[in-house]
This record gives sequence, C-alpha cells and structure tokens, in this order.
Amino acid sequence: MDSCITLRQAQVNQKLRICSIGAEGELGRRIRDMGLIPGAEVTVVGKAPLKDPVALRLRDFTLTLRNSEADHIVVETAE
Repeated sequence: MDSCITLRQAQVNQKLRICSIGAEGELGRRIRDMGLIPGAEVTVVGKAPLKDPVALRLRDFTLTLRNSEADHIVVETAE
C-alpha cells in the first residue's frame, strides 16, 4: 500500500482512494455529503493556475474543492 497524502498534494490525472476525512463538524458533514467518504475512488482532473481549487471526478460527476477543504482529505494511490 502506498503512503497516504492529502488531496492537495495529488497530481492531475492521478487515480486515488480516500483513506480518511480529517474535518469535523459542518465542514466534515459537507465533505461527506458530496460523496467524499473513506473507500471512495476519485480522479484529480484539473487544478486552477494558482493550484486552488482542485477539480475531482467522483463516480459520474465533477466537483471542485478549495485547498483548505482538500487538506482534510487523506488519499492513497488506487491501483
């Protein structure tokens, strides 16, 4: 198993699996409500020129997260 990194550190076109969500309270609930839960597979599809926000492909839709949100999501490389 690869070591885990935060979603902000992930590269574009990298396929990942969520290890854990470090956010609590309202932010944690909002992240989970978007479908970002441990075990979910995501692909980083793009980053803005200043690297914020990051665009993700999750199931059949694309969503964007600010880096401050992406820092709470710990991921590993999906095989």
